[in-house]
Amino acid sequence: MADLVPADVVDALRTSHRRGVLRDIEARRAQLRQLQRMLVEREETFLEAMAADLGKPAMEAYGAEVGLVLNEIKAALKNIDAWCAPERVKVPLAFKPGAAEVVPEPLGVVLIIAPWNYPLQLLLAPLVPAIAAGNTAVLKPSEVAPATAAAMAELIPQYLDEGVVTVVTGGPEETTALLAEQFDHVFYTGNGAVGRIVMAAAAKHLTPVTLELGGKCPAIVAVDADIEVTARRIAWGKFVNAGQTCVAPDYVLVEAGAEDKLMGALLRAVHDFYGDDPASSPDYGRIVNERHWDRLTALLDDDGGYESVICGGHGNRENRFVPPTVLAGVKPNAAVMQQEIFGPILPVLVVEDITEAIAFVNDRDKPLALYVFTSSEDIADRVIAGTSAGGVCVNHTVLHVGIGDLPFGGIGPSGMGAYHGKAGFDTFSHRKAVLRKPTKPDPSIMYPPYKSWKYKLVRRFL
Repeated sequence: MADLVPADVVDALRTSHRRGVLRDIEARRAQLRQLQRMLVEREETFLEAMAADLGKPAMEAYGAEVGLVLNEIKAALKNIDAWCAPERVKVPLAFKPGAAEVVPEPLGVVLIIAPWNYPLQLLLAPLVPAIAAGNTAVLKPSEVAPATAAAMAELIPQYLDEGVVTVVTGGPEETTALLAEQFDHVFYTGNGAVGRIVMAAAAKHLTPVTLELGGKCPAIVAVDADIEVTARRIAWGKFVNAGQTCVAPDYVLVEAGAEDKLMGALLRAVHDFYGDDPASSPDYGRIVNERHWDRLTALLDDDGGYESVICGGHGNRENRFVPPTVLAGVKPNAAVMQQEIFGPILPVLVVEDITEAIAFVNDRDKPLALYVFTSSEDIADRVIAGTSAGGVCVNHTVLHVGIGDLPFGGIGPSGMGAYHGKAGFDTFSHRKAVLRKPTKPDPSIMYPPYKSWKYKLVRRFL
């Protein structure tokens, strides 16, 4: 809780780790099963909390949050023996006899700082591999999603060993106090500005970090794409969670000749999803708070930045509603193109061809995700090879994040490091190199005095 002293929290967890609370794989399994039990038994509590924080429909809250974490737990329970097993390494002739291996070992005490947009998933999904790897952890949920943070603070101590996980609530002051402590790894999901603060604080202790930061994720639509399917999938990926998704398509680059068809299809998709009045749809969420509502609607006041609003607009501040909004004729220097939107506003820009689309993406920061829609494998391959992004999805959006065996992470300004599945286990592990040698034979060739014949042999075999 917020009144806990960070130094005491870290010291207690470090003592617990040194005593071997998670040394045995079975102890790790037991904690993972408890986490699983919590999500199953208290599912409704969490769904209600996310609805209170973000107006999140149960379908989205379960699928993208509870269900995703349950899948991560299932994969960890299935694979933990293999992940923890030493990896044999071939020993060169000059070093024989001997046996070499890589032994995964836990880092120690880790800090996981979660954002507000997916307040359950992005707090607990990193915790799964952290426990599987044998670490103890401090969890810092976002104060911007207070109902979910309160549920975490109340329920986690009821299910998980207090010597394994501690939840610390509060705002920037508590986060700053935590970052002043020495951890063995810091895992942060959020925006780049805070990411720099986290990295600077960690650098004082030479603590490694994983940063999941987001960015402006492009969707490239080729003229040969199936426009109706493309529009539905872009609209779904953009407007799920009211656009507050780090891998949501942030803008669309559509090849000349397909713009009018795409605009019409996007308008139909929004209507099919949310009806004539998205404000009354039970399947559409809300902006997390008034400050973010103000930020988003200010982007729409950029009269010179785009030609028209195909659908949507300003919405209602009182209930934090911004409708699904599509902008046409967007200029590259428009306000909506200067920062990650993180809301339900979709700018559409026209490019002459795929070459121009690739150049447009490459002239900007490397995104967390990139989407390409085309019926041509050659075009898809050109985009994949010609751009750099944390991950790529061809002919869909967002779904690659849910595949546990695909590492999830950014590159450059969109983040560093990755997790999910084995990648997460590796993130929270140190791969310790071990060489085992017998005491006999013990040839004198490596010891002084260094005779000329020894030197010749060394040069021959090394």
